[in-house]
This record gives sequence, structure tokens and C-alpha cells, in this order.
Amino acid sequence: MRDLHKMLILVAMALVACGVYLFHDLNGSFDYALPRRGVKVFAMVLTGIAIAYATVVFQTITHNRILTPSIMGLDSLYMLLQTLLIFFLGSDHISIMNRQVNFILSIAAMIVFALLFYHFLFKKGNQPIYFLLLIGIIFGTFFGSISTFLQVLIDPNEFQIVQDQMFASFNNVNSDLVWLSLLVIIILVAFAWRHNASLDVLSLGRDTALNLGVDYDSLVRYMLILSAVLIAVATALVGPITFFGLIVANLSYQFFRSYKHSVLLLGAIVISVLALVGGQWVVERLFTFNTTLSVIINFIGGIYFIYLLLKESRAK
Repeated sequence: MRDLHKMLILVAMALVACGVYLFHDLNGSFDYALPRRGVKVFAMVLTGIAIAYATVVFQTITHNRILTPSIMGLDSLYMLLQTLLIFFLGSDHISIMNRQVNFILSIAAMIVFALLFYHFLFKKGNQPIYFLLLIGIIFGTFFGSISTFLQVLIDPNEFQIVQDQMFASFNNVNSDLVWLSLLVIIILVAFAWRHNASLDVLSLGRDTALNLGVDYDSLVRYMLILSAVLIAVATALVGPITFFGLIVANLSYQFFRSYKHSVLLLGAIVISVLALVGGQWVVERLFTFNTTLSVIINFIGGIYFIYLLLKESRAK
């Protein structure tokens, strides 16, 4: 089957999933239920675009299909920020009560961290990409340890609010945040989409890319920052989803078997939308909100991650 036919099938399935989620068991509540479902679907689409795009680009840069941008510690930084705000300011502070303020603070903190992180490491010359990943893992562990320590000391009633931030949720998405996220994601993806051909060459390796005229170091730097910003937006919008990008990116590789990023990126985006919308429908209709979508994704993603590790080990 040609890639175009596969893509059309996936798009049709994603549209059907969105239609079922929007209109199933609506019972005439077009004025109340439909707009709220529409905001949730919109948020899932934006989250899927951001995470899928960032993960495929990040894996191309690192030449490793079992890594995700979360390894840079952004999820841990998000949780640390939420814990610090509640620990020092309290759950009734505007930075917690006002979703827009919290959203802007979260994005700003993660973007500033990413910019400083890349600035100081790239300032010393062309550091190996795995050195950057190692430093990112250290930062992520450090942030996670501080968060855990503060959560032990925090008031039990306020810890419940911190706990709600640990898992991604689409049930209380603010429509204003969705429109703000849409603006940021459109700008970033429009800028990055022009570099798909360069990413095709970059995937061949540093030496080959340089020989073919690609400014390797500059492109890697820009794409790392772009991946960090996309993950920051998705995390601030709905919360951390650790393994989701790993799943959709590798499914896109397996399904399309193409080297073109225009195909792989679009395929990962459509698969992510299908997975999020379909998974949320299962959580609401079959599990009746007894669990969250992020728990299911992290469970499946953890198993898939172990499978990929075993597969790589057997290949070697």
C-alpha cells in the first residue's frame, strides 16, 4: 500500500474518532456539551501535534528512536514549578488559581531553562549530542528529587492539588489556553516545516549532512530549542505525558517505512490525534473516569519502551 493511501486511511480514522467523541450520546445538548467536547478535542489535536512533531525531530537529531524530548528534564521542571508555587505561595495564590497565569509561568520557565541549558553547553563548542542528553537526565533527576522532597513537607490538602498536576488531563482545559497554544504551535510548526528536506539529510549523519551543504550545528541547535518549546506548550496545556511521543513516533516509522520527514511527521501527528481522541473516549465511556488517559498511555508506553530496548539488544 502506498504512503498516500495509508495516510488517507489514518486521516479518515482520526476524523471518525473525533466525530464519535463529539456526537456520541449527545442527547440534544448542542449548546452545553458540544462546545465543551469541541474544546477538549481541539486541545487533544494541539497536544498531539506538539508532542509528535517534537519527538520525531528530536529522534532525528539524536539518531535514536527510543529517546524523547522528556529526557531533557522538562516534565520534571514542570512538576517542580507547580510544587514550588504551592509550597511557597499556597494553593489560593493567583499563579495557581488563574490558569492563564499558571500556563504562561510554566511555559516561560521551561523555555528559559531550555535556552540557558543549550546556551551554556553550546557556548563551549560543539558538544556531542549524548553529552547534552546526559546533562538533561541529571537535571531531570535533580528536579524530580527536589519535587518529591517538597511534596513530603507540603500540607496534605494542598498536596492533592499538586497530585492533580502529575497526570495529563483533558477534562478541565481552558479554552483561552487552547487558542494561545494554537498560535504558538502554528508559528513553530510553520517555521520548522520548511526544514523537512534538511532533516532528511541530517538523518544520514553529521559528516554526510555537512558534505551535502547542511549547516548541521545550527540546525541541531534550532531544532532542539523548537522541540523544547513544543513540549513546554503541550505540558503546560494538559500536563506531562512521558511515553506518548515514543509510541506515536515509532508507530509512524513502522507504518510508513519512509525516510521523508514530511511523511513521518504528518503520520505521527495523525496517529497521535487518533490515539488521544480514541483513548479519551475509552476512558470516559468504558472506564467511566476511573482512570486517566495519561496513566494508560504511560503503561502502554512503558511496555513498548521495554520492547524497543529488547529489540535493539537482539539486533546488536
